[in-house]
Amino acid sequence: MAKIRTAIIPVAGSGTRFLPATKALPKEMLPIVDKPIIQFLVEEAVAAGITNIIFVTGRGKRAIEDHFDYSFELTHLLKKKKNHKLLEKIKKIADLASFSYVRQPQPLGDGQAILMARPLVGDEPVAIMFGDDLVDSRVPVIKQLMKVFEKYGDPVIAVEKVPKKEVDRYGVIKGVKIENRTYQVEKIVEKPPVAKAPSNLAVIGKYIITPDVFDILASLGKDRTGEIRLAGALAELIKHRPVYAYEFEGDRYDCGDKLGFLKATINYGLKHRELKADFKKYLKSLKI
Repeated sequence: MAKIRTAIIPVAGSGTRFLPATKALPKEMLPIVDKPIIQFLVEEAVAAGITNIIFVTGRGKRAIEDHFDYSFELTHLLKKKKNHKLLEKIKKIADLASFSYVRQPQPLGDGQAILMARPLVGDEPVAIMFGDDLVDSRVPVIKQLMKVFEKYGDPVIAVEKVPKKEVDRYGVIKGVKIENRTYQVEKIVEKPPVAKAPSNLAVIGKYIITPDVFDILASLGKDRTGEIRLAGALAELIKHRPVYAYEFEGDRYDCGDKLGFLKATINYGLKHRELKADFKKYLKSLKI
């Protein structure tokens, strides 16, 4: 079975929920303490054994390219100041993986963004990771999905149980549980009314897809919102081959939401080697 070597990370979204902060700064570059969200995703992929990262970018996303590139000026400055610890940390960012970039010229949906990366992938399975979902876990979520893929050889979707009242914010699966945390998907319903949701297993922005998903995306028409969606391609694929869902282990933070972003900042602040003791003391001092 083909090894998962590549991850596609679509980052062309406009980040309107974080305006005005994202007027000139990509939302994926918003920092969780001292590290941008996008770096957490890349590090998750690398920890799972992925060596190639493809960013699908758009207008105003140049900062992402610069972040994962070498900076001669910054390197020279840190060398001059003999700040070797920080210098090593900065150099490691560019060495995390092999990075490629392709532009999505128009915002025509996540499926179209993924399709833009097809020429760089070749005929092999690939991981898909969206920038809003940050998961604090012992085993990277993509690695958890890889283990399911290695067993069955079919596409795998990350899912999480959410409160029933929140299902209308997500794509939700209808599926049959076949083993611990693993489901065979029968249907994917996009943002169903609470009363009609087939389950409370919400689709989270991490997937393993096979090459035939690209074929479907290429022939798939726009949905009622005028977009080409990955969920639509997977819904079509289910008619022809099995698709699995895995209820991952870990704590997820929706960093596309202001409250989720704040929760992630607190969580990682309390784990930060240099700050955790003082930050914990400060939080305890608050009279809330």
